[in-house]
Amino acid sequence: MSLNLRNRSLLKVQDYTQREFQFMLDLARDLKRAKYSKTEQEHLKGKEIVLIFEKTSTRTRCAFEVACHDQGAHVTYLDPSGSQIGHKESVKDTARVLGRMFDAIEFRGFSQQAVEDLAKYSGVPVYNGLTDDYHPTQMLADVMTMREHCDRPVHEIKYAYVGDTRSNMGHSLMIVGALMGMDVRICGPKSLWPSDEYVKIARELEARYGAKLTITDNPAEAVKGVDFIHTDVWVSMGEPKDVWAQRIQLLKPYQVNTALMKASGNPRVKFMHCLPAFHNLETKMGEQIFEQFGMNGLEVTEDVFESEQNIAFEQAENRLHTIKAILVATLGD
Repeated sequence: MSLNLRNRSLLKVQDYTQREFQFMLDLARDLKRAKYSKTEQEHLKGKEIVLIFEKTSTRTRCAFEVACHDQGAHVTYLDPSGSQIGHKESVKDTARVLGRMFDAIEFRGFSQQAVEDLAKYSGVPVYNGLTDDYHPTQMLADVMTMREHCDRPVHEIKYAYVGDTRSNMGHSLMIVGALMGMDVRICGPKSLWPSDEYVKIARELEARYGAKLTITDNPAEAVKGVDFIHTDVWVSMGEPKDVWAQRIQLLKPYQVNTALMKASGNPRVKFMHCLPAFHNLETKMGEQIFEQFGMNGLEVTEDVFESEQNIAFEQAENRLHTIKAILVATLGD
């Protein structure tokens, strides 16, 4: 299958049709094989790509930089203090400057409107590396990873996302499952369910592509029979301490632990996490969480994280191959 995606942006998960998303997954698979076999060809020679990071990242930055290097492109990285965007210069004005210098823009930050404005005014493809609303590049990596670890077709895969479901990961995993015709269960306390705006998008895709979407506050029900259990951090960096206490109290029943993995009834069930994860005391944040709340690990326990069921690191590697596929499909010669 070959599709023309040249000069296309990726701002939201649903920007691509199921067929286009499938094409991107197939291309990522081929590029991954080429990298491993050392037969990769450069399709981005002479391209200039700028990476704008309002929010710092390990995986997103490294994946974009290595993808560009492997494909012969040049990268300019702008960290939170490296540009005037949103401070002394509007996003609109920044877009019109960068669009004259670069062939594409990656943006990782807070506002979905910012990435939309970059695409509207720059005149070049823009890729959403994460906003408060969506995480579309992560979704390509997640579905690629699930496809690699399940023998059945994508539309027969079952997975659950357990935790704070009104987050960018909650929104995105709900929508991508519906887009790909999968059986997706979104599970968390009702007060942290996705808003009607995102549920409406997912329900429309569910009907179009024959998916099955369940939204529930019952973890055991959510994970029954699934192939994969996803989670993410419960609290974002910078949120006040009182929010931490409230959120942890709400989400304790939704921790991914051995009991929840067993509740799937599937001995081959796998654990997935977009990382970083709070699963032990080996970080400053982990120590603070233990001192304040007495919990050694939050969203996932150490025994699950260090088990063979954890495929989060394969998932992290696939950020590289899927981001490379986006670049090659939209910019490649």
